[in-house]
Amino acid sequence: MKAFYSDRFVLPLPDGHRFPMAKYRLLRERITRELPDLELLEPPPATDGVLALAHTPDWIERLSLGRLSALEQRAIGFPWSEAMVERSRRSVGATVAACRAALEEGAAVNLAGGTHHAGPDRGEGFCCLNDVAVAARLMQAERRAHRVAIVDLDVHQGNGSAEILRADPSVFTLSIHGARNFPFRNRCEGDLDIDLPDGTGDDAYLDALDGALATLAERFAPDFLIFLAGADVYDGDRLGRLSLSIPGIAERDRRVFGFARGRGLPVAVAMGGGYCPDIERIVDIHFGTVRQARDHAAAHGATPGRPT
Repeated sequence: MKAFYSDRFVLPLPDGHRFPMAKYRLLRERITRELPDLELLEPPPATDGVLALAHTPDWIERLSLGRLSALEQRAIGFPWSEAMVERSRRSVGATVAACRAALEEGAAVNLAGGTHHAGPDRGEGFCCLNDVAVAARLMQAERRAHRVAIVDLDVHQGNGSAEILRADPSVFTLSIHGARNFPFRNRCEGDLDIDLPDGTGDDAYLDALDGALATLAERFAPDFLIFLAGADVYDGDRLGRLSLSIPGIAERDRRVFGFARGRGLPVAVAMGGGYCPDIERIVDIHFGTVRQARDHAAAHGATPGRPT
């Protein structure tokens, strides 16, 4: 299985910034040690033309040239820099590459990504460009996929993805998230949004997930699935407000991959958020998701009619 990384491009954040930039490097290093069968690749940056599948030309230009107001930079949560732009383009490129690889091999992962708050003409919530919306549109433009389901299990509602894709009946956006969490404004509803109360634990979360996947299956017939596997649903996450255990998150992932496997769907994974003060817990969660994606790729390749 292929895993795409962009952790060489590091944002110059001030000391004490709450975004755990080091998690991406630590995740890649752990995969190198413990999953040596994975093929680690650095993606090219997404071009302006590819980004324009989901973003306005004005936003792409102003972001690229640093013509953002102080208010726009505060909404993103990062000070503008050339490194921020390069990393954002690489993260989109990684999800695009993961989608192409997944459609050929059954599963692939972006070891970052899941920047689902970026709208067509703005960034917010640590998101400058919406990798998932761009990649879904590009897979359709390249005729690799026709009907794409986005299963967004980050703890925050995927408002940017919903806004970009809300008039597109060929993409289904499902988001399960904390009801009393970011975004507090600009919460554009997707095709299926499940709001969970603070403190929701494993059992209630998994029940909600089962119901949401059943509704997805009733209302939409995807041929491709993009999974945002946020680690910020973890009980110890400082921005999450939900209370899932690490075994509970692993079961979440099993059910998503099981849903896909039962329908013969390839899956591309983006990591989404994770803000636990103990960064090793974030890495543990993301690593578990990657390992399950690898197992899904192996099972997908072993199905009848597919080369092994």
